[in-house]
Amino acid sequence: MDRANTLINVSEVSYTYDMGTPEALDAVKAVSFKLESGQHLAILGRNGSGKSTLSRLLNGLLLPREGRVLVLDMDTRKEEDIWPIRSQLGMVFQNPDNQIVATTVEEDVAFGLENLGVPGDLMVQRVQMSLEQVGLWDYRESQPADLSGGQKQKLAVAGVFAMQPSCIILDEATSMLDPRSRTELLDLLERMRQEENISIINVTHHMDEVLHADHVLVMHEGRVVLSGKPSEVFYEADLIKSLGLDVPAYVEVTLSLAKYLKKDIRVEDIESPEQATEYIKDILTGLSEQDLKNLEAYKDR
Repeated sequence: MDRANTLINVSEVSYTYDMGTPEALDAVKAVSFKLESGQHLAILGRNGSGKSTLSRLLNGLLLPREGRVLVLDMDTRKEEDIWPIRSQLGMVFQNPDNQIVATTVEEDVAFGLENLGVPGDLMVQRVQMSLEQVGLWDYRESQPADLSGGQKQKLAVAGVFAMQPSCIILDEATSMLDPRSRTELLDLLERMRQEENISIINVTHHMDEVLHADHVLVMHEGRVVLSGKPSEVFYEADLIKSLGLDVPAYVEVTLSLAKYLKKDIRVEDIESPEQATEYIKDILTGLSEQDLKNLEAYKDR
């Protein structure tokens, strides 16, 4: 399948939950965006912002009340397109135990391939390739219950990867992991993206995970309220905080220092921790007497 085209096209999509009461819950409201092949998109928001609902709309687990979702020009509203769409968009959920279906690691990865009708010889190859990719080949005969939380999520990724999707969607998949396991999982997916041109959609409320992304959508009460590159989103720190989210520590320090020293700062100055460090070095060079007074005020905060 040609992956050179736009992979996902979301156009004015809305979704409402029927709560069984006169007042329905509008979870997603007129959201539009595109995802290109090989792109890493982060979708941020607090609990209840609509980000998980949006992720389920992408592969047809939910169908939009208004608007449409196209995946490689296939429409989630068409029943005949649902299975091909889901074969292209693999999902990894918050709790890996809910995705484990077999008694051994090897059998769990093979489960999805069996449902796809993949021939036996090819299935063996894909299982081995996927488990080697996530570093679990040596655990192939182990019971999934014996794995750590991070290893279980890697197993879930292996099961999705074996089906060779165009995109892997992480629906709060790192929220139950410790910081080290989170980093390992995201590094693994970034490597897979670089090597296999797989797109990634990471639905999260951890701002530090945005550093891996090419583009970010920030959601609040069902709407996209901010969109751009990570540095463009970080630059709107006051808005981010008003939505109940944090910004990375290096951004907080750099923006605060620039404010207290009354120095201009550009989006480009916070594109990475390294660039922020260079910016701080530059503004600390040749400080005036007034600058030093402002700096003292900053230190005493």
